[in-house]
Amino acid sequence: MLRASADGVTLAVRAQPGAKKSAIVGAYGEGATAQLKITVQAPPIEGRANSALIAFLSETFGLAKNKIEIVSGELSRNKVFLLRGVTMEKAQSKLSDRLN
Repeated sequence: MLRASADGVTLAVRAQPGAKKSAIVGAYGEGATAQLKITVQAPPIEGRANSALIAFLSETFGLAKNKIEIVSGELSRNKVFLLRGVTMEKAQSKLSDRLN
């Protein structure tokens, strides 16, 4: 779900919009195709869920919202985000803090 990139780290996400609260649920899938499953309160209308996901990831990884961009899957539940300026070690540490 996390991969090193020239600009930072990419994160594969399986989004579930319209949930009761925004939270990391766990892993979705296994191996190289694994994604981080995140529930988000916002509905999938007019980009609201994408904005809520960016805000959630911003809080999770301690990044400014403008450092997070959707690389693929803007209109899909399966998304890939680029976390600019983040090292793989920092991303793994922040993610393991939220999963435990």
